[in-house]
Amino acid sequence: MSDQFLPFAYLQNKVVQFEDANVSVATHALHYGTAAFAGMRAQPDAKSPNHMALFRPELHFKRLSESAKLLGANITEDEIASKVADFIAANPSDKPYYVRPLVYASELGVVPKLHDVAFDVLVYGVYMGDYMASDGITCCIASWTRSEDRAIPLRGKISGTYVSSALAKSEAVNRGFDEAIFLNSRGKVAEGSAMNIFMVKNGVLITPPVTADILEGITRRSILELATELNIPIQEREIDRSELLLANEAFLTGTAARIAPINTIEQFNLPKERPVTTALAEALKNIVDQHSDQHQDWIVPFSARSE
Repeated sequence: MSDQFLPFAYLQNKVVQFEDANVSVATHALHYGTAAFAGMRAQPDAKSPNHMALFRPELHFKRLSESAKLLGANITEDEIASKVADFIAANPSDKPYYVRPLVYASELGVVPKLHDVAFDVLVYGVYMGDYMASDGITCCIASWTRSEDRAIPLRGKISGTYVSSALAKSEAVNRGFDEAIFLNSRGKVAEGSAMNIFMVKNGVLITPPVTADILEGITRRSILELATELNIPIQEREIDRSELLLANEAFLTGTAARIAPINTIEQFNLPKERPVTTALAEALKNIVDQHSDQHQDWIVPFSARSE
């Protein structure tokens, strides 16, 4: 991901220059991870001039609203959509970028609490090309364990959860891998450092269930819908570590990466032929690039400049 930020951000109910989008050093969310966020890809809309297209934004707005609710913040889907729309209107572009809305505890103070705390919404973005190598990545099994829902609300995309993700990602890179794969507290495969995971065995697409301490990914949901339409058998069930190492195919999914095929897990090389992964990746790409008549409602245009 590029670190070239978009020129404008949204903060405290208005669009501001990115360099002016600052918060206090005493901000509650900065100290305690009391925030929830979303990540969305925006790209020039092939069918609507002067618009940027977002992939399934209504699902992102819904999940962010529900994530905020877990922290005690009442931020509606419509409020989030309106702020993202203002942000996109201020940032027309002829190349794709990543949109990051954040609902955060804006209170100033040193007490870790969620009652009597003010929240605000900010939005910023970065230009984005390919997030991971399209020809496949290498993964290790993280020494860190995926958090449990009884410790932190994993149904939400809570910023504090991502401390373990950062630890696992850096551990993987420092060991010479591209990505990390978490096991949960029961020793079952959970997800990547910030992506969902799928494997294929004997033609069956398998992914951990939502009860395996995973984030309910929007790309994950889309892949399951596409697999059904392509008549690919699906199982949502627990996956053992050894089972994953012997998979016929495996891949990670997320908003930034979309589908990232896995070539190697630890010292185990997966087969180079991956027909299921390829079929799903092509189907998703055709929808995202607006080259398919399928799921045109998944791509939603937002005005990129005043009209």
